[in-house]
Amino acid sequence: MLRNKLLGLLSIALLPFVVNAMSPNKEKSITNDGYQIATFAGGCFWCVESDFDKVTGVIKTISGYTGGKQDNPTYKQVSSGRTTHAEAVQITFDPKQVSYEQLLETFWRSIDPTTSDGQFCDHGDQYRTAIYYHDNEQLKLAEKSKSTLIMNKPFSKPIVTEITQSSEFFPAEDYHQDYYIKNPLRYKYYRYSCGRDQQLTELWGES
Repeated sequence: MLRNKLLGLLSIALLPFVVNAMSPNKEKSITNDGYQIATFAGGCFWCVESDFDKVTGVIKTISGYTGGKQDNPTYKQVSSGRTTHAEAVQITFDPKQVSYEQLLETFWRSIDPTTSDGQFCDHGDQYRTAIYYHDNEQLKLAEKSKSTLIMNKPFSKPIVTEITQSSEFFPAEDYHQDYYIKNPLRYKYYRYSCGRDQQLTELWGES
């Protein structure tokens, strides 16, 4: 995988920092500050994090792993398909500035919802797309948005993105957080070489 080759250049220098980010977040839908939590899996979490950081009202994004049974998974385990986790991003947002429905719209248009075993150049169930709802209201809105997409039939292939209850979310290693900011050239090379934006334009048209 292209991304693993890029990370190979950084792995030795960053090893001391890997352990620091491995304590799991407990699942909840509302923070102490009155913000809300959303969790999406859309293939490469570098790209998902970058896309949602551009949305007004998004307070914080965390790349990580969820949807699996193993405790404290590492990037090496998840990316090699040795766990049942998916790469995902946990989003803290201000509902006064952006609604969950708007986040869902951003999510759909940042993925290929017709591919079940990967996204773009990344292949494997660990790169599946999924909406991990945190409460009944998010479930209702997610199902409604998926149903609307299916009824509009924008694609010839079926929509296969999962909608499933959120489970324990494990933050990824420190060097994955804000990767597109910390390593802009490597990130841009990966995203372009992976064909993500080119294929999204073919799927959805110009944004």
